Amino acid sequence: MRTRRILVDAAAAEFDRYGYDGTSLSRISGVAGMSIGAVTFHFPSKADLADAVQREGRTVTLAALELLTAQPVPPLRMVVDLTLELAGLMEREPAVRSAIRLGRERPGTEAWSGAWLPTVRALLDRAYESGQLRADALPADVTTLVEHLTNGAEAYLRGRTGSDPAFESTVAQLKRVWHLALVGVSAEGADVRDPAGPPSEDAQAS
Repeated sequence: MRTRRILVDAAAAEFDRYGYDGTSLSRISGVAGMSIGAVTFHFPSKADLADAVQREGRTVTLAALELLTAQPVPPLRMVVDLTLELAGLMEREPAVRSAIRLGRERPGTEAWSGAWLPTVRALLDRAYESGQLRADALPADVTTLVEHLTNGAEAYLRGRTGSDPAFESTVAQLKRVWHLALVGVSAEGADVRDPAGPPSEDAQAS
């Protein structure tokens, strides 16, 4: 079990940095300090190791969400807290970052978001039913918003370079973005066009 743990940790670090195609068993064996034979004894192929890393990322995520959702918090606040926890996991856990990347790069495997999106949707359904959301803020649309915010947090994290002080933590940035999402960005009386509204005359003419 200890050997498998070392291998999964090494694979998570490599998949996180180089992606599925850019990682090889020989590279993983070097990082883990083991022979190729030792690696393939436990994981016969790179795909087997990638599967193990994705499972680890999902397990870590579900364990964190189980602790979080046990708290007596209103559902909409819980959704915000949940996304902040996901951003924190991205920062702290190579297995989580790898699970996200591998889910994109390996067709036919489950996306990391499958571990938490059902919880988000259930919480938003409860928030809508209890009047925490506006009547036109449908749970399905707010779920899409959460997906975009989470994807944006990961993109920001991957775009950071080293410890450059110009970059704030992913969690801190996401808190600020959530504040804007919850209070709105348009000033009172501002002329704001509804993107879902009817097309303009020019668009109709074309």
